[in-house]
Formats: sequence, structure tokens, C-alpha cells
Amino acid sequence: MSETIHLIVPDPHANPEHNNDRADYLGQLILDIKPDVVVNLGDMWDMSSMASYDKGKKSFQGRTFAKDIEAGLEFDDRMWEPVRRAKKKRPRAVFIEGNHEHRLKRAIDLQGELEGVISFNDFDLKRNYDDIVEYKGGTPGIIEIDGIIYCHYSISGVMGRPIGGEHPAYSLLSKQFQSITQGHIHVFNHCTRTTAQGKRIHGMVAGVYQDYDSDWAGEINRLWSRGVLIKRGVSDGNYDHEWISIDRLKAAYGKVN
Repeated sequence: MSETIHLIVPDPHANPEHNNDRADYLGQLILDIKPDVVVNLGDMWDMSSMASYDKGKKSFQGRTFAKDIEAGLEFDDRMWEPVRRAKKKRPRAVFIEGNHEHRLKRAIDLQGELEGVISFNDFDLKRNYDDIVEYKGGTPGIIEIDGIIYCHYSISGVMGRPIGGEHPAYSLLSKQFQSITQGHIHVFNHCTRTTAQGKRIHGMVAGVYQDYDSDWAGEINRLWSRGVLIKRGVSDGNYDHEWISIDRLKAAYGKVN
């Protein structure tokens, strides 16, 4: 009996000002490791044209909704094209709406005249994903697969703020009491505990799949863990994990057509 494998893609942040070559590496990785499940943790679209904190600044000039949408669609197609071309069995594909995709819904809420002009369907997620997990109200939705909760971020309490801090993976376990994996924070952080019944549970923050620096982040860019996460032998929330940097993926697949 073969082991169950999950491939976790954290926060790709496709942006029209930067190339999507890293999507090609993902496509080849999927062919090689043959995961049962691919979980895209969201923020595949950077949606910089809808960044409210940049409006009015010089850096905002030239940004458009159409360019943002096209950047994310190109990333997604390049990621799945090798699998489509190989005509092999596709893994179960899951997409979780991130706060950057949610900018679109917020824009429609704030500007009613955009209703019918733009919509969440512009992301065309049904083309490549079996499960699409959207926001519930003002917070990201969750999905449980093989005993693991997946979400873009988990909330810390009734105020709905994202869990963070110096030890975010530990905080995830202390709040959720079961295995959980999220993106959003852009660092890699792992914590594991064993329950009184002997069950192993994992808190995981999966990093970011972005190979360029974000202007807004400044020195914070240096703190980010850039890569993907593979979970092997997944069963009832337990697994062995391997985190792989974008640099390693580029070395392995950068010259593959």
C-alpha cells in the first residue's frame, strides 16, 4: 500500500512585474513526487492593484486589475501544464482563498458599482481545482484533509486576527488542538506534540513560494522562508515533512522544458 503524500504550495504572490518561472518548477515536482493532494494555501494572486495602503503613491502607477488577474492565471496554468501534458492521474487539487484574493470581494463591497464588472469568478479556479475554500465572512475558510486542517491563516480569537508571534506553529496547536497548516506569515515554523492518547499532532506555517522581494516589506523580506512543503505518510494528522527551498527546486528543474 503506497503512502499518502500532500504537496503544500504557500502564497505564490504572482505579480505582473515579476516572472512566474517558479511555477514551472512546481509542475515538474508534481510529476516527480506524484502527490495525492496538492494544497494551494492562497495568495496566488498578489492583486497589487487593490492594495489600499499603496493608493496615491508613485509606486501605484501602472497597476491594473487585468494585469493582476493575468499574472495569477499564467502562474496557475504553468504549474499544472506539465501534469496536463503528461496525461497522468491528477492529484486532488485544493485552493484556499487568501487575503490577497479577498481584496477583490472587499473592493466590490466598498464600491457597489463594481458588481458585475469584476467577480471572484475572474480567478477561474474551477479550471484546475477540485475544492475551492472561500472566506467565511471576514476570515479565511478551512478544510480538513486526512486529519489536517488547512487554511490561509487561523484566527487567534473572537476578534478574528491572524495567529502570529514568535512561535506561531506552537500557537496554532494551542488554539486548535489538532494538526493544522497555514500560510500567510511567509516564515517556516513547525511544532509537534503528542496527546495523552499518544496521537502526534503538528502545527505548521509553510513559508512563501515567492522568489522576489516585495517593496512594502523592506527588511522583512530577509525573514521569509521561500519554498514548498512535502508531507509523506499522511495519516490521521501525522506525517513526515520535507521543506524544499525555491533555490533547490530551481537547481533541479530550472533547465527542464
